[in-house]
Amino acid sequence: MSTSEATLLVAGDWRHAERRYEIRSPATGETVGVADDAGTDDASAAVDAAAEAAEGWSALAPERRSAILRAAATAIRTDSDELALLLCRESGKPLGEARGELLSGAAAVEWAAEEGRRTDGRLVSLGGGRRGMVLKQPVGITVAVSPWNFPASMFLRKVALALAAGCTAVAKPAEQTPLIARALVERFATAGCPEGVLNLLTTARPDSLVRTLLADPRVAKLSFTGSTEVGLTLLRRGDGLLKRVALELGGHAPAIVLEDADVEAAVAGVLASKFRNCGQSCIATNRLYVHDSLHDRFCAALLDAVAGLRVGPGTEDGVEVGPLIDEPALRKVEAQVADALGHGARALTGGTRLTDGALGRGWFYAPTVLTGVAESALLAREEIFGPVLPVFSFTDEQDVLARANATDYGLAAYLYGTDAARMWRMAERLRFGVIGVNDPFPLAPELPFGGMKNSGLGREGGLEGIEGFLETKAVALHV
Repeated sequence: MSTSEATLLVAGDWRHAERRYEIRSPATGETVGVADDAGTDDASAAVDAAAEAAEGWSALAPERRSAILRAAATAIRTDSDELALLLCRESGKPLGEARGELLSGAAAVEWAAEEGRRTDGRLVSLGGGRRGMVLKQPVGITVAVSPWNFPASMFLRKVALALAAGCTAVAKPAEQTPLIARALVERFATAGCPEGVLNLLTTARPDSLVRTLLADPRVAKLSFTGSTEVGLTLLRRGDGLLKRVALELGGHAPAIVLEDADVEAAVAGVLASKFRNCGQSCIATNRLYVHDSLHDRFCAALLDAVAGLRVGPGTEDGVEVGPLIDEPALRKVEAQVADALGHGARALTGGTRLTDGALGRGWFYAPTVLTGVAESALLAREEIFGPVLPVFSFTDEQDVLARANATDYGLAAYLYGTDAARMWRMAERLRFGVIGVNDPFPLAPELPFGGMKNSGLGREGGLEGIEGFLETKAVALHV
């Protein structure tokens, strides 16, 4: 996109903020674009626009809203190559991953478009000549705060569910990845989305902007994806305003490889789950538990697979692992690995920043596998947002379930094995909201997505996802 293009959309008008800031490629450090740095006045104007459009949008026939969303999804699919290149340059992820993310985001928009036509409520008989109606109505204005690690698919899921339910929205993408959000919102606008229904605020000052938005009594719901620390802060706002909240926060996903697992398939699954997006995923495998009888054979196969991963800028052909998003992210990974090694761990491969040649211009870290990690090490206790995989061994099912559940997080978990009864039993006992059984990508528009414990509140996706944008009203009639 041109550096002169505005990245704020308010009431159908693309506008500039008083300040702007540069977006730099995490692979090269080069400037890939310029975004507007919205302030409190822009936030108030966006809420004004959403409020002005709310009555007309909620009253619009569901099939008309559905048609607009489907048209936006079609535009995203049609332009997926162009959008994928922008997403790749802005976030650093490989081009193939970027394209896949856009297509999965388009699928989520299509799902929301269809589900938005099925929110009619129901009729019930109360006896004695009385009838009851259960009405479903949009909650109102939604603030959608999306993350930088999946800035297309998560942005689209939040926006599409809100709009499909009849809500208007103010969307605030992550400060690191505003350009893809701008491009996606443009597709909604050209698909016929009315002015003020979807507003976009980009900013380098997210804390003050979100506080301003949430302090407005007209805002009815917050849909937030980000760190657990920020999510807990948002819950404790203290402004005296009760709002609907959906929080998708951090994770510390365990993957358990049982003694009857297909080793080749399990290695491929772990590799995909761990190293996709350079490990910068809230559902990435963070702790790998391998049955003692398979440990050595599995690790040998895993090391061969990791050695075959090509690291580099996502725009290059064949690259499978891109850079971390920025220097603070890289420093965090370096500190976690240093702490693990200091506690007696051993790096089977990797364990260092990559600085050779062109890689030295970006935030690249070698895909890393560690063994002998102490349970007291940071890697064993906190989320790893990078290409580092600690491997633990186990012998007993009850013990590994206890270890897997011993975390404040509860977003995703993985099981690899062939005994269906055992898989079912263990899936029921794992305290996580999303579980992949021999499946490294347990995500689909039809499935609810969200976590337990400190991994969040509410769900996005599936039938449960759109329910979060609807109020339930009971009406009793005696006629």
